[in-house]
Amino acid sequence: MNLKESIQSNTLPKHIAIIMDGNGRWAKQKGMIRAFGHENGTKAVRQTVEACAELGIKNLTLYAFSTENWKRPKLEVQTLMKLLVSSLKKEIKTLQDNNIKLSAIGNLNTLPKKVHKELHDVIDSTKENERMTLTLALSYGSREEIQNTVKEISIKVKNNIISPDNIDESIINEHLYTHDLPDVDLLIRTSGEQRISNFLLWQIAYAELYFTNVLWPDFTKEHLYEAIIEYQKRERRFGKTSEQLS
Repeated sequence: MNLKESIQSNTLPKHIAIIMDGNGRWAKQKGMIRAFGHENGTKAVRQTVEACAELGIKNLTLYAFSTENWKRPKLEVQTLMKLLVSSLKKEIKTLQDNNIKLSAIGNLNTLPKKVHKELHDVIDSTKENERMTLTLALSYGSREEIQNTVKEISIKVKNNIISPDNIDESIINEHLYTHDLPDVDLLIRTSGEQRISNFLLWQIAYAELYFTNVLWPDFTKEHLYEAIIEYQKRERRFGKTSEQLS
């Protein structure tokens, strides 16, 4: 039995999030500049999106560019932005053919105008697709997201739109960038690093964490299958005991 056949279709994660790490190190190992790693990382994105769609995963969120990434060398940031535009143009047919809806979260107004326009063109053209939602986290930082959420709710409390007594998890969820998405079930990080890096801090409260030493450009469908199989072996208790679950 191959890895794909080992996956149980009745216990698939509803939402997978991935920190795509290791492009720069992958390029360095090959004696190339970091941009070469980012370019090759797009192949792993394509494989991962295809694999999730084939399996029936309903939501996939990819950490494409963080708020902290703006601090990187100017040339690398420019390369990443150009790559994003070209990738969106190239992949729109694949998204349409596979009935995949594109979405984006983050402080999108900080993106260059060309990137912002191309992104929203693809989002608009795929908005009716229903097989899977692919969300790109761009210029995204979870602390900033939570900070903005607190501000928005505070303004509504001040204007008597929301009562402080009614603020609960559902109210907070409604004001997050991810208000249309379920909580993350499985968080994957590549490259061997074992930290969250300011990604979906609220949404991963009960996520299963999976770390792999594979650098992102080398990440294949089989690596994704391995992560899902490991996820399916774990007992998800959500604060309960094993006896309560059984």
